[in-house]
Amino acid sequence: MAVKIRLRQQGRTNRQTYRLVACDTHVKRDGKYLENLGWYDPFLEENNALIKEERTIHWLEQGAEMTEDAKNLIARAAPGVIKHWNKKRLAKRAKLAVKRRESRKKAAQAKK
Repeated sequence: MAVKIRLRQQGRTNRQTYRLVACDTHVKRDGKYLENLGWYDPFLEENNALIKEERTIHWLEQGAEMTEDAKNLIARAAPGVIKHWNKKRLAKRAKLAVKRRESRKKAAQAKK
């Protein structure tokens, strides 16, 4: 099951609010979701978003992907989540680079 973190539309006509949710990719925009991770109200001037950072990080560690709109909202409302996510991603890339270098060294030694 592929999981996405995305915005779920709520509210009435011309007065939309949004929930940040973790849901299966096959579910429609306003359909069933796995967990509510926060909310966003574009009509409020201050404090217009609330993100549950711990749960968002949990879903990202489980392999969930963020949509562009969700990523922008999280970056603005909870920059610690994006920082943690980037740190994990860079650590994973560094680990793979070390592994790749070691395998190249072994291949070069095997040719000799």
